[in-house]
Amino acid sequence: MPIRTKLAVLSLSLALIAAGALSAQDKPEGGMGMSPEQMEAMTKATSPGEMHKVLAKLAGDWTFTNTMWMAPGQPPTESTGTMHAETVLGGRYVQSVWKGEFMGQSFEGHGTDGFDNLTQQYVSSWIDNMGTGILYSTGTCEAGGTKCTTTGSGSDPMTGGTSTMKSVLIWVDDNTFKNEMYTKDPASGQDVKMMEIVAKRK
Repeated sequence: MPIRTKLAVLSLSLALIAAGALSAQDKPEGGMGMSPEQMEAMTKATSPGEMHKVLAKLAGDWTFTNTMWMAPGQPPTESTGTMHAETVLGGRYVQSVWKGEFMGQSFEGHGTDGFDNLTQQYVSSWIDNMGTGILYSTGTCEAGGTKCTTTGSGSDPMTGGTSTMKSVLIWVDDNTFKNEMYTKDPASGQDVKMMEIVAKRK
């Protein structure tokens, strides 16, 4: 970069910093130059609330039975496993570790679930040892948090493309939940149930 260009960029940067400092002096006292009202709004937007308590029910140790349908009309396969979940970052998220067996191989999956106060949606990410991508999902809960539905998409190692997934989590009681997983049939566009997990608290 020519020396004249460098000096111009440096001058512009210094001018922006100076403008920012002057602007901050004009704002009411508060964190990061924000007004008390702005601080209150930010605190509310970043604090855990009632929706996060719905997620917190997952915290603990669980055993589960997994039923999977590899294709419509085929008999399902069953496997068992364990899940450990805990709240993190002041109750803002729940992190879970699932361990079991899938198609004769050891399986491990990690999930992070939260509720975004700004979008008013539940958010989730998922990774496991059966792929190298990340599944991102968003959704909502109903019936007082006893039924939560999320949809997302991620890399599908079986097809080499991207698959759309829908997850429906239903609380049977405080110590039992069922998680149904659906994928889209590319021919009909209809949801096809591919997996059902029934988990019980240890």
